[in-house]
Amino acid sequence: MNQSPLMTNQLELPPDFIHEPPKGYHYEVESFRRNVYRILIVNDGTFSYTNVAPKSVWGFYDVKKRRYSAPINFSKQGDPVDINNTRPYTAMQLNLNPLMAAFQ
Repeated sequence: MNQSPLMTNQLELPPDFIHEPPKGYHYEVESFRRNVYRILIVNDGTFSYTNVAPKSVWGFYDVKKRRYSAPINFSKQGDPVDINNTRPYTAMQLNLNPLMAAFQ
């Protein structure tokens, strides 16, 4: 049975989530697996090709282990990450060579 968006449970961001959404975006949380939440970043802009706001996966949060994971794609978790090493747009880690890292 499909539920309308008004009838679904609204999950909240984890208490230790340190980021504020960038201007023009907001975060949403949805259940991914039994103990894992998927954190989405949603663009609030107006687009001519759709009436639905575009969503991207910011990352995943394991409730039992209290651990964040980077996304591989919309439906696959990646490696665990430290929340302090993430950015407001994504939990994916930068893979910089030593020269690029010197200018960060």
